[in-house]
Amino acid sequence: MALSKVNFNSLNVTPAASKAIKFNSNNNGIETGDIGGSLVLLSTQTASSSSTISFTSGIDSTYKEYIFKFIDIHPATDSVTFSFQGSTDTGSSYGVTMTTSFFNAYHNEADSATNLGYRTAEDLAQSTSFQGFQSNYGNGNDENGVGFLHLFDPSNTTFVKHFISRSSNYHKDDYAIDNYVAGYFNTTSAIDAIQFKMSSGNIDSGTIKLYGVV
Repeated sequence: MALSKVNFNSLNVTPAASKAIKFNSNNNGIETGDIGGSLVLLSTQTASSSSTISFTSGIDSTYKEYIFKFIDIHPATDSVTFSFQGSTDTGSSYGVTMTTSFFNAYHNEADSATNLGYRTAEDLAQSTSFQGFQSNYGNGNDENGVGFLHLFDPSNTTFVKHFISRSSNYHKDDYAIDNYVAGYFNTTSAIDAIQFKMSSGNIDSGTIKLYGVV
């Protein structure tokens, strides 16, 4: 007989693991069907002096959430912004209207400057520009950036398409930057492609992976 509910009090569950467990309405058990979930790797692209990296397939109605993970992104040009935009025509054009928010925290290597604040110059208000994840990237041999972008229900044709991102990059003047971006594509058309690029110059190297969330 299949197990449908177990007594939480009889389990030896760590605090971290308990956060992933959904309790039933009586708070005395958990539904085993609620435990699990996984990421399905759909695509991997590696930059090599690339002007853009575009994902023009795999973003459809199969999943309600998609995650892009960008790893060791290194710009060819100093003091540039790593950014993204969406498409409603499978990558024929990129310029969907977005409204976004952006804040970050930073700390420099000299331990002389720190801050946490909103970045008005980095946000968008009903704009078709590319949205930056990270600004003032350094292009030194040891300077790079990492992060993720969550895109929710991109194939929905009733609502706007929300996204959230968190990332970290090495600032050109030796700062650690922790960046938070959130917003929405203000369209009821399906978002079916995403493109990444630098504000100037190429993506010298790095990897971007696309996952579907089960």
